[in-house]
Amino acid sequence: MKLLTILFITFILALLGTNIFQGDWNFLFSGNLGMAVFIAFTGFAHFKFQKGMTLMIPDFIPAKMFWVYFTGFIEIAAGVGLMIPSIRELTATLLIVFFILIFVANINSSKKNINIFKADYTGPGMSYLYKERIPMQIILIVWTWFFGIYLN
Repeated sequence: MKLLTILFITFILALLGTNIFQGDWNFLFSGNLGMAVFIAFTGFAHFKFQKGMTLMIPDFIPAKMFWVYFTGFIEIAAGVGLMIPSIRELTATLLIVFFILIFVANINSSKKNINIFKADYTGPGMSYLYKERIPMQIILIVWTWFFGIYLN
């Protein structure tokens, strides 16, 4: 859940900034900026921790390094897309689908006790999935829907 601090702090700072500089609380901008920064941050992590992330991908999927880099690029592009009003709703919809699809990798990672930072099998296991990852996925999906689709 530490990653969620990026989302919440960016949101709060953007909300305060819009109030100070525009004289109004811009929830739409602030919520999308929070998710954009969060998803770009996780996208860049794909390039820093690529070896650990390849371990997350189920064995039946070939070209694991390609998928790690590709999904990192997709996450960064989604962050940009959320900030462009004309494609925000489409980006948010695709991002929600993406969150659901990559959850398979998170389940696989938890089953194998993968530590993406060390690229080994010393991770927290299934307790991480239940206590952190599932709640975080729900928050990310609801957040993306609310700010990217509902308020849009």
